[in-house]
Amino acid sequence: MQPSTKINFGAGHVAVVVLGMDSDIKLNRRQHLKYKICISGAADTGCCDVEAVEKAEQMGREIARRGMVLVTGATVGIPYWAAKGAKEGGGIVIGLSPAASELAHIKVYKLPTDFHDLIIYTGFEYSGRNLLLTRSADAVITICGRMGTLNEFTIAFEDQKPIGVLEGTGGTADELRDIIGKMNRGPGRVVYSNDINELLDKLIEELEKDKKVNGKYNNK
Repeated sequence: MQPSTKINFGAGHVAVVVLGMDSDIKLNRRQHLKYKICISGAADTGCCDVEAVEKAEQMGREIARRGMVLVTGATVGIPYWAAKGAKEGGGIVIGLSPAASELAHIKVYKLPTDFHDLIIYTGFEYSGRNLLLTRSADAVITICGRMGTLNEFTIAFEDQKPIGVLEGTGGTADELRDIIGKMNRGPGRVVYSNDINELLDKLIEELEKDKKVNGKYNNK
């Protein structure tokens, strides 16, 4: 039997290193890629349903509970409250900022830095940030929203990413089913629900289809 040692990376992640003649490194099944879920929603929640903020926070908390990573636009409003819920639930939150630096993020864009583990300063302003945000995630969840949320939705739709729409939250989220029906482009990979857990179940089902098709998350 080949000798082995364990390397602790923190947060319960342990790599088992098998010391062989060919110096191969084998990892146990604890070393795996987590699903990255983007929360897309209104920065200004004035257009949202009165319970949208609370639902965003609950969604973030449930994403964390399920061991997934939350990705946001490092902004205020719905994404901010989702980040708060995820961090309070012990999860990981990554933000992509439209700003080129932390100074610009805070002073120019007036955006927060709390409730995130790290923020990537893209320097691509809002439209470029939206593209990077959706492409960096495995799936997107729309909660309420305005024009920027619609922009992020169409990018994800064109990329054929799984998208979950939390209906009943107001704004963009409550218009998307009708918009898609009129665009003559088919349903895409969009799932709908007004229940947080049901929506996440549907979204994970879509992600698992990707895993089976392309082996993207195969840990064997």
